[in-house]
Amino acid sequence: MRRTPFLRAVFAIAAKDLQAEFRSRLLISAMGLFAVLTVMVFYYTLESRPEARRGALPGALWVTVTFAGTLGIGRSLAAEYDRGTLDGLVLAPVPRSALYFGKLAIAWLFTLTVALLVTLALSIVFNTNLLRLGWLLIAFLGTLGFAAIGTLLGSMAVYARSRETTLPILVLPVALPIIIASVNAAHGVLDDQPLGEWIAYPLLLASVSAVFLTLAYLLFDYVLEE
Repeated sequence: MRRTPFLRAVFAIAAKDLQAEFRSRLLISAMGLFAVLTVMVFYYTLESRPEARRGALPGALWVTVTFAGTLGIGRSLAAEYDRGTLDGLVLAPVPRSALYFGKLAIAWLFTLTVALLVTLALSIVFNTNLLRLGWLLIAFLGTLGFAAIGTLLGSMAVYARSRETTLPILVLPVALPIIIASVNAAHGVLDDQPLGEWIAYPLLLASVSAVFLTLAYLLFDYVLEE
């Protein structure tokens, strides 16, 4: 059987998931609502502590992105498994790694959308301009690394009986370097620190993302078969 070219397969898988989400709007609605509610929780928690608000903004962003992203990745893969379409994708004449990168593209898109939505909401609610190039670069790199980790581990957890609890337990410890680097870099941007004092964190984000993307490309066949 003739195999579909790699990039064509990646785009086809991503387009399929995107069309399915546009029809149902369940996943992005759940992630968006969770993000907005979390921002409001942070706002009312810090309402009586105006001196602590600014320093809490990076943490508010990445706590929200972490949990909303885990929710989105888990629901997306679980839906494929429950419908039986995951087995069909595995048996399709496409490279297995194309399945990973197709799922990754949608997971990254949704997670980055949540990050941008939360950034805008925090800017409005806390009356602070977060729409800065450095902040957006960190959101771009941080969500890529998180989606790369989440998609790989989510593909393993989807076969677990208690996958709703298994996925966060797997993802959060492994994604901790991404979260720490993102928060520290965001603090540097927010405090207008010189570039040399926080540039190491975006470089760390890029390096970790590259490592996980490479590992996923090499190991995804084994992950699916196991």
